Amino acid sequence: MSNNYISVQSNSKKFSVPPEITQLQLTKVIVDRAPDAIFCVEADGQIFYANDVTCKLTEYSRRELLLKNLVDIELEIDAAQWAEYWRILTKKGSLNLTSKLETKSGRTVVVELVINYIEESKEFCCIFVKEKANAAFASKVEECTNKFIETNQHLSQEVTRLKQTEIQLATSLSVLQSTLESTANGIVALSFSGEILSYNQKFIDMWQVPKGIMLSKKCSHSQKFFENKVKDPEAFRKAVWSESIQSESDHYEILELIDGRTFAHHSKAHLLDGAIIGRVWSVWDISEFKSTKEVLEQGENGFVTLAETTEAIMFIVRSKRLQYVNSATSEVAGYTKEELLNENFNLSQLIVRQTPTQPNGNPQHQEIEIVTKNGDRHTLAGSIDLIDFDDKPAELFAFIDITASKNAEAEVRQALEQAKQLSELKERFVSMLCHQFRTPLNVVSFSADLLKRHVHQWNEDKQLPYLAHIQVAVEQIGQVLEEIMSFSKLRAGKLICEPREFDLDQFCTDIVVQMQLACSNQTQIVFVNKCDRQVYLDKQLLEPILNNLLSNAIKYSPANSTVTFEIACQDAEISFQISDRGIGIPERDLPQLFEPFYRCSNVGDLPGTGLGLSMVKMLVEVHGGSISVVSVGKGSTFTFVLPSEKKTLNNWSN
Repeated sequence: MSNNYISVQSNSKKFSVPPEITQLQLTKVIVDRAPDAIFCVEADGQIFYANDVTCKLTEYSRRELLLKNLVDIELEIDAAQWAEYWRILTKKGSLNLTSKLETKSGRTVVVELVINYIEESKEFCCIFVKEKANAAFASKVEECTNKFIETNQHLSQEVTRLKQTEIQLATSLSVLQSTLESTANGIVALSFSGEILSYNQKFIDMWQVPKGIMLSKKCSHSQKFFENKVKDPEAFRKAVWSESIQSESDHYEILELIDGRTFAHHSKAHLLDGAIIGRVWSVWDISEFKSTKEVLEQGENGFVTLAETTEAIMFIVRSKRLQYVNSATSEVAGYTKEELLNENFNLSQLIVRQTPTQPNGNPQHQEIEIVTKNGDRHTLAGSIDLIDFDDKPAELFAFIDITASKNAEAEVRQALEQAKQLSELKERFVSMLCHQFRTPLNVVSFSADLLKRHVHQWNEDKQLPYLAHIQVAVEQIGQVLEEIMSFSKLRAGKLICEPREFDLDQFCTDIVVQMQLACSNQTQIVFVNKCDRQVYLDKQLLEPILNNLLSNAIKYSPANSTVTFEIACQDAEISFQISDRGIGIPERDLPQLFEPFYRCSNVGDLPGTGLGLSMVKMLVEVHGGSISVVSVGKGSTFTFVLPSEKKTLNNWSN
């Protein structure tokens, strides 16, 4: 177990590494992760070492390079020329050259070579390779152009998916409208401001609304029309028309019309992402139910005849037992009448949700939920009326099945939420591109314009700074595109978790050293490893997770502060915790922190695409783990947990 660390002072940058790391190991880490290509050759030109950048530049693997001689990849150096260079190097110690490298694919790269003669246990040369500015710029532009093309293809796919979602949404809305038009109740949707957005034909028919009437809660003429229809205009005004749109509570009212009909009115608030977006009125004609009660009072035979010929679901309950059920009730519930009326039948087995009823003698509009014999759930809407049955008080339930309407509404709500999320994602993406590309593109445009106007007057030394500005700007754009490409691959599910056993302590130490050397604000990283057993993880997935979280911790921390990186074992899992003392995360931003292209409200002008944490979360989930964040005031702590035992990961990846 390695849970100690030492602090090292180097060029005013303080960083901590475990005491086990040797000078040779540190040198190897630095050389391997250097920004320039570095390789070493013997006196005869045989290559015996090459860092990762050399492999990337030449397009050869390290194994392939170690089988080659310098003259195999250098176009302007042959064996005789190298022998002469070696003679000069043994006398002068170093040599600067401009030459050309040939890559594995046959591409020619113009480079500057800095060759240093070294005599330790044997004689060899260490060669530093750097692409010349013009050639590097052309290569970067070509690479950036290719990434633009590839990113555009991915964006086209996203647009296609968005269009497909919009088509599905339109289909769902069409299905909903058809469902609402076929339902037995009148429905009206109101906006947050109180405007009537839509209504079905049943509502128009029930209220007998003429074509000249404009339906709006803000229209006094419309209000007057409805008040002239009901027996008690004042009660209608208080209960229905003046009801607050912003109220979250449901309202149930019974409305008696002048023409003798009776309507049950239900008003329900509709929410999206926790905010009220409007209300929906539902109106049922319960005149038949009232007449059912009157028929029941006149005689049981007349009631049974009426109940058995209606499509409404009717049953009578007394003392939590069913006293009567009609055929429609038996058909929907899936039980026979004998089963329902059996004295041992438990009513709670049928009705699983019901709004409490006030015993005031008036019908109470309600929605109830029943469970059928085969386990299906149905939502019923109607009224409950207090009656006398066999000279004893009972409740008459008269309902219709609105399950189809509810299901269609849920599907449309889901489609609306998906469309809203896609729209927000698209807006954030465009905003991010504009923000991240504006500065580097302005630099490219300004520098290119100056070079174009003065190309014949300026010498190479005068041109180089502007070419360097363009190269940096192109690299910045390339980094953004690279992040977008990685995000697209993750969303497409192209990454697979392939856990292997490796030295986790050394792996994390290398990352910490690399991150510390690149740090510009003198932030100290304290690495503590409390895990002393073998682990099985995917290095390719773990590295970008740690790089992102550590770089964020440094970027959002003040100078000379401390970032803590701790690893601990937990049964069959391993936890990684990274804590900083930076600007923290506002509480309002926490719910959206891992969403694509989302950036916290307090980051100011600090650069970023808003993709890093989203990618981290997806990479953790691909690995079968979970991630959480805690931020109280200053500082944040990110913790992610991954399965780390061989059998656990093998079972998961299969």
